[in-house]
Amino acid sequence: MREISRKGCVRVFEHERDLTVNYENATTEYFASRMNIRRRQVLIELNGNSFTISAGAMQWIAGSISIAADVKGVGELIGKAFASKMTKESVIKPKYRGNGLIMLEPTYKHILIEEVSEWNGLVVEDGLFLACDSSVKQNLAIRNNISSALLGGEGLINLVLSGSGITVLESPVPRDELILVNIDNDEIKIDGDYAIAWSNSLNFTVEKSTKTLIGSVASGEKLVNVYRGSGKLLMSPINNQENIIKSTS
Repeated sequence: MREISRKGCVRVFEHERDLTVNYENATTEYFASRMNIRRRQVLIELNGNSFTISAGAMQWIAGSISIAADVKGVGELIGKAFASKMTKESVIKPKYRGNGLIMLEPTYKHILIEEVSEWNGLVVEDGLFLACDSSVKQNLAIRNNISSALLGGEGLINLVLSGSGITVLESPVPRDELILVNIDNDEIKIDGDYAIAWSNSLNFTVEKSTKTLIGSVASGEKLVNVYRGSGKLLMSPINNQENIIKSTS
């Protein structure tokens, strides 16, 4: 493995070759590797601090590290279970505290390491959260209109990370292929759920691409996701998730 990125106590490693293949899938694995489809793993080094990790993501730990479930009662457990259905995140995210190393499970997705304080509240697309400093607060963003949930493809509820600290996300594309858009009292319209993360200061709605429905139909775009205000938005050049707008048009 080789280290491909690092920030704070988080390091990301990439498997350069997979030698555990057999005769039947050796060719597939070879060409997958040539196309940068490789396993990646996150290593977290704790020095008296704590990290919150998505349930089931830990592969091994070494050192004096305690694990605690981030649930304070039955009511909170029920609430988290409901939220997990809406956000596709794990119900319970264990907290790891102490001194030592935590290695996360291998993934073929690309790993993003972001400083939450730089986003003024970071809204994360469903299912992308992997880990974060336990000092980072986790809340839910509920769309202020049903159209955002049913037509925008971003979901009725999204995970919001706020405060200061590092978060680790899984991305469908590499970091250098993502498009970072800085919005200053302006707006951006996107045809589909290409946005994977954005500042919580941005107001997200789903609107007609033109002022009239007839004009929208004529343009071929119909409905678009609109992010309005001031903040940042991280956009993928490809749509890797189900696009509700296109599938129903």
